[in-house]
Amino acid sequence: MHKITTAEEAQAFIDRFDTFLFDCDGVLWQGKHVLDGVCETMDILRAKGKRLLFVTNNSTKSRAEYVEKFKSLGLTATEDEIFSSAYASAYYIKNLLKLPADKKVYAFGEGGLRTELEAEGIQVRGIDEDNDPINFDTLHTIKPNPEIGAVVMGFDADLTYRKYARAFTYLYHNPECTFIATNEDATYPIGGTVYPGAGALISPIITALGREPLYMGKPQQTMLDCIMLKYHLDKEKTCMVGDRINTDILFGINGGLSTLLVLTGVTTKESEAEASEIQAEYLANSLGDLYHLTK
Repeated sequence: MHKITTAEEAQAFIDRFDTFLFDCDGVLWQGKHVLDGVCETMDILRAKGKRLLFVTNNSTKSRAEYVEKFKSLGLTATEDEIFSSAYASAYYIKNLLKLPADKKVYAFGEGGLRTELEAEGIQVRGIDEDNDPINFDTLHTIKPNPEIGAVVMGFDADLTYRKYARAFTYLYHNPECTFIATNEDATYPIGGTVYPGAGALISPIITALGREPLYMGKPQQTMLDCIMLKYHLDKEKTCMVGDRINTDILFGINGGLSTLLVLTGVTTKESEAEASEIQAEYLANSLGDLYHLTK
């Protein structure tokens, strides 16, 4: 692991790569605050003609909503630079799974997931529907539906047993129905603490089915397959930057990318990084170091 501590090391790191994939929370910002030096680092990289892509497991927002979040924090990003697990799910269904036009997707999640699916021309059922409770007297009304070609499950703050029952029924009665999860994050960080994440919410269906979904988010490689298909990146000239060793860094390593671990998020100490079995190629105290060391 090479720690970036000098201007020469920072410059050599920047010059080595054409494309940088960034995790967001814990790398670019914490909560509603941009981390020190991040804006300036982004400016340096863009001025040098580097391609910047923002890769997040969060499936609750659409790319357009992320653009607005970046803007509200004083950061610049275009929709084409954002690759969330919601967009990865939609891109995969359209371009790799090639779901027939007459098939529909049953999904549970937030509005951002619906937006990305519909933007790819995919017919969506479930999101903003099935919020009413159900009981054992009416459960029998949920039946298999051959029109459903895939079930996509993400973080959903309005989960109901009705949604679980529909998702399970469509998958249980049709082994050909594709089972997709936006990500497997067990917890969701917010407000200085964590709550059950998409991975935890999806687990009842996995248990009931005895079947694992195809995961879109980091560290699984499906998202990287989608990124490579869309952008045709040179892996040797691409670096993944993240704060989580077992998601961001493992994602990069498994995908054959170089990796930079920053200590501004989940991983907070150099000793934690060194003790991990998963080793990033580079280490920096923060992304902003690339600016502060070279200014």
